[in-house]
Amino acid sequence: MTFLHQKYHKLTPYTPGEQVDEQAVIKLNTNESPYPPAPSVQAAVADAAHKLNRYSDIAVAAVTTPLAAYLGVTPAQLFLGNGSDEVLSYLFQGFTENGIAFPDVTYGFYQVYSALYQVAATVVPLQEDFSIALTDYDSLKGTFIFANPNAPTGVYQEQSEICAFLKRHPDRLVIVDEAYIDFGGTSMVSLIDQYPNLLVVGTFSKSRQLAGARLGFAIANEGLIQDLNRLKFSLNPYNVNSLTQAAGAAVLQEQAYVDEKIQATIHVREWSKQALAKLGFEQTDSQGNFLFARHPAIAGEELYQALKEQKIFVRWFNQPRIKEYLRITVGTRAQMERLMTVLTTIIEEVKE
Repeated sequence: MTFLHQKYHKLTPYTPGEQVDEQAVIKLNTNESPYPPAPSVQAAVADAAHKLNRYSDIAVAAVTTPLAAYLGVTPAQLFLGNGSDEVLSYLFQGFTENGIAFPDVTYGFYQVYSALYQVAATVVPLQEDFSIALTDYDSLKGTFIFANPNAPTGVYQEQSEICAFLKRHPDRLVIVDEAYIDFGGTSMVSLIDQYPNLLVVGTFSKSRQLAGARLGFAIANEGLIQDLNRLKFSLNPYNVNSLTQAAGAAVLQEQAYVDEKIQATIHVREWSKQALAKLGFEQTDSQGNFLFARHPAIAGEELYQALKEQKIFVRWFNQPRIKEYLRITVGTRAQMERLMTVLTTIIEEVKE
């Protein structure tokens, strides 16, 4: 017997990357930062623990005010959520009355939320090179969402092309999911005043080392943000807990540290691209904190399992178009050197 509503019986949940003991493995499967947050951030979280008997600030002012200043927007143009996944959930729930469109190879939660909220979704194939042809969405209606840089491909969409689409479709909401924008490309945030139909989603999980804190945000015109808050205050006013607010406020005071780690990740990413190329891998020009690569001599699943046996965890997607590819989070230089050593051995064994 089941008490679950029948409409959810065929729901396929999102499948996250495996969480494992990092003392035993090299974890390159969930696009987390390999670097811990700055010591001051850790101290701020510890200090906030004595206030856990009180509810958190529903306005999230300790984060909203400095984040708005950093982004060059007003606090009224900013919405804070329990990770960008919660922000996306609200958007799929409340802003897709006329349907939604997104690429066939992209963040898996778009498909999950479409099913959860029973939204009419149009899935549009990427080009052969995994790029998004925005003209493919011209004839569609409703909301359009895409990640930029895209995940898991890492391919970046030029700002000028997005602006042209926004101009062509002023009556359609365009959501740009910028979870990885700090690692490559130009953010659309500075253009929200110019395009009332633009909403940008961001996260503290990747470049700000707070994946475990769960802090995401949306930037848009005040009307869109008011509508998001209407949903939030109808469900969970205290959506960002006190420890996360303390962490978010503290990390915004550590921009030099954040920038240093971003540059370190980019440097290791570019080194890793060259190392993979020398091993014969085919790959996209990823602008995220991850790589997307395949080897012509080894099946994707086989390579994924071989790495796992050597205690290196990467991400393999059992999807027809990308089943030969691996998504590899950019770790520290030492971790990536170890990865290349193991890959070299695996490839040599295949050749024998």
